[in-house]
Amino acid sequence: MLYDGALRFARQGREALESENFETAFERLSRAQKIILEMQQGLNFEVDQELCERMSGLYMFAYRKLVDACCKHQTSDVDEALRVLEYERQTWVMLMEKVLKLDATQVVDLSVQGPSGTTGGALSIEG
Repeated sequence: MLYDGALRFARQGREALESENFETAFERLSRAQKIILEMQQGLNFEVDQELCERMSGLYMFAYRKLVDACCKHQTSDVDEALRVLEYERQTWVMLMEKVLKLDATQVVDLSVQGPSGTTGGALSIEG
């Protein structure tokens, strides 16, 4: 739901920028920024520090692009933030679909593979 909200407000902000309604653009883009900060603050670095650092970097990139869009009134900055948020939302949806397809009694190991093939943190979900 947070991804959906951030995407919705960013798109509304982009539309407002296109129509040169800068007050509305600022308000909508600011709401998207707040949602992104909420997602970033919700990362649990104790579970998987490397993954959380990567996610934090992506969130901060999108956040900065939305700030830039407010300052420069450029839709291209919003577009870059939208690309990141849309990709992360799609990843989340695929993960949830995978979990929902499993039998309630199965255990799912959603390990994160590091660049050297080592396993990072893992999330186990039991029915």
